[in-house]
Amino acid sequence: MFEKWVTSQWTEIPMVLLSCFITYTVIIAYTRFTGLRSFSKMSAGDFAMTLAVGSIFASTISSANPTLVISLTAMATLFVGQWLLAISRKKFHWFSRLIDNQPLLLMHGGSMVEENLRKANVTRTDVYGKLRAANALNYEHVLAVVFETTGDISVLHSEDPDVKLEAEFFENVVGAELLYHSDNVNVNTRERAAAAS
Repeated sequence: MFEKWVTSQWTEIPMVLLSCFITYTVIIAYTRFTGLRSFSKMSAGDFAMTLAVGSIFASTISSANPTLVISLTAMATLFVGQWLLAISRKKFHWFSRLIDNQPLLLMHGGSMVEENLRKANVTRTDVYGKLRAANALNYEHVLAVVFETTGDISVLHSEDPDVKLEAEFFENVVGAELLYHSDNVNVNTRERAAAAS
């Protein structure tokens, strides 16, 4: 029984190596065809794509089921789907709004946005951890903390008291209106962003 868990038949090893080589080569070819966007993390769909391809890759090289042909077909479907999704998101603004999460403003200055913390299921402790990771030292240095569509948390901070945030950078961020009333937002850009929306 111990041998079944630790060892394998020698005839299986060349097939694992061959499957690994072919699958890896095809993934690179698919990526070259559809573009690097396939493995970006700019949206929830991108993240799901990365997980799905990784899972299929692992399954293909570690066992005979699914077969190599089935795995490569499944990956091709994922890559084509991701490519079509990216084109649709770029071409149709309504489609992008339909499938993408909106980024949330979690903090501005020293104030937490409690409603957005609840929406994102993020705690104050999570935010404090990201502030430490970003080397933010004081509340007065924190300009904005944003929960991005990918689940990442962006921390914008500066020790320069005269620094200004570009309002256009926060155009689709839920809660960004809290920043527009701040002296830290570039007024001219704020007016352009308001006119564009």
